Amino acid sequence: MSGGVPPRTSRVRRIVRGPRPAAVPSLVARACALVGLLDVAAGVFPRFRHSRMHTFAEVLPGSFGPFAAALSLSAGVLLLLLAHGLRRGKRRAWRAAVVLLPAGAISQFVYRHSIVGALISVALLIPLLVHRDQFTALPDPRSRWRALANFVLMGAGSLGLGLVIVSVHPGRLIGDPSLADRITHVLYGLFGFEGPVDYQGNTSWTVAFSLGALGWITAVTTIYLAFRPEHPAARLTEEDESRLRALLDKHGRRDSLGHFALRRDKAVVFSPSGKAAVTYRVVSGVMLASGDPIGDVEAWPGAIERFMDEAKAHSWTPAVMGCSETGGEVWTRETGLDALELGDEAVVDVADFSLAGRAMRNVRQMVKRIERAGYETRVRRVRDLGEAELDRIRRAAENWRGTDTERGFSMALGRVGDASDGDCLIATAHKADEVPGEYGDLKAILHFVPWGPDGASLDLMRRDRSADPGMNELLIVAALQAAPKFGITRVSLNFAMFRSALARGEKIGAGPVLRAWRGLLVFLSRWFQIESLYKFNAKFQPRWEPRFVVYRASGDLPRIGFAAMQAEGFVNFALPLPRFLRRRAGAPRACAHAVAERDVRAA
Repeated sequence: MSGGVPPRTSRVRRIVRGPRPAAVPSLVARACALVGLLDVAAGVFPRFRHSRMHTFAEVLPGSFGPFAAALSLSAGVLLLLLAHGLRRGKRRAWRAAVVLLPAGAISQFVYRHSIVGALISVALLIPLLVHRDQFTALPDPRSRWRALANFVLMGAGSLGLGLVIVSVHPGRLIGDPSLADRITHVLYGLFGFEGPVDYQGNTSWTVAFSLGALGWITAVTTIYLAFRPEHPAARLTEEDESRLRALLDKHGRRDSLGHFALRRDKAVVFSPSGKAAVTYRVVSGVMLASGDPIGDVEAWPGAIERFMDEAKAHSWTPAVMGCSETGGEVWTRETGLDALELGDEAVVDVADFSLAGRAMRNVRQMVKRIERAGYETRVRRVRDLGEAELDRIRRAAENWRGTDTERGFSMALGRVGDASDGDCLIATAHKADEVPGEYGDLKAILHFVPWGPDGASLDLMRRDRSADPGMNELLIVAALQAAPKFGITRVSLNFAMFRSALARGEKIGAGPVLRAWRGLLVFLSRWFQIESLYKFNAKFQPRWEPRFVVYRASGDLPRIGFAAMQAEGFVNFALPLPRFLRRRAGAPRACAHAVAERDVRAA
């Protein structure tokens, strides 16, 4: 049974379609969001405060006494900030709401002597207390960058809302202040100072308290995020890596993406028996696994169950990127999740590869032309390279990267030449120049990770931009021709997203829907190189292995897609470090053509 899909186990406990937000947290979150929006509206728009809706709105938590506008804004913004955490069942959001609602009730009674206002707070508080067992989700991984992001976003929101507050009293304005004056007034007001705009009557106090409340909320939330206890994203420990390597030694032949589980910015959960594991990274509340579980296929259900338990404990959205058909069957059967074909992996069987024939004419001509130009290739194991040459290769791979952002997650190891990766394969192209460059005669690099004892999986492709087009084709051919010497019988190349749609859409007789879908993919290829990767891989006449994304519900797909783009480095909100401070590391095969696009077009 070790070679197939594990049988359905007799475990009574079943996970059905993954962790979902419970009904009570979702209803409470919606109530908090609605109350927050009404509070903000009551604090900003004077017509709203004097309309019939005001009879209801002014008894909401936070809207009382002479400070009604400022406190409405404060309560509204805080409740809106808490709504998302309450929907996900976060324990800390529950604690904050439990503190905020009684404070609103007391304020209603003390300042307005409003029993109705106090009752509204209590009415929202009761379900929170009764169903407190549904608010147990642990905190997400986080860093100090969240404080800076909060300051920027809250500051921008406060500035925009402040401009509305300053401008919604046209009948009370003294004079005709310009936009610059109004912006200045808002900025001064956020810091508690009086600005250049003046009003008749008590409106100046209303505006001042409202702006001060916005500034106070921005400051308090930023300070809280900056000084709260940090829960950094999990990292692969030395013990975890050692256990994973032991599993890969026994079962690494099953999945070409197995070795990428050794990325050190991933976390791991093991099955109770320790015979299987799932590696993952948490991005924007999505618990993102990649490839199939590692280890004995019969122990996969135990590792998957641990993965789903971890997702439920933190209220993360579970997802798997790039699993095989067997992996997709096990994931969907054990969890009730759904699977969708994401694309195909190009796999070349070394014994069947040849440059002969019409189908390989373009590759053959390009390789011959480059060889006549004086280039030579070398294919070696990492352990067979000297430290000086490895250092030169690392520096070249870093500086030849096509983007400032280090990309990769599911099909990238994230490092080159590490001492623990001696079995990795490096193919290099060389050409002696009259004036040696910074990296000597080195012109291009391909890095392969092991795929069991008899396979290799492409990790990164880098080349000197001054080198001739076709370096990647040259090195792939060199690696395939040298593979038998290393006992390698199969090589996994790049992953081609939506390959089947591209292939079927260009055939005669394709329907309008399929043609339209292909047209959209071609359009998106301007940024994500979808079509170019497919055509590049197809030149080597591979066999195509389907890969799948596993997800909980269709509504989660946009969020999962965005999280995957963040994990792969296509979307990046972090401030980049100067180049000389960045760690020296590799990058993924999935986006390695940032510098190879010219080669693809030339072919």
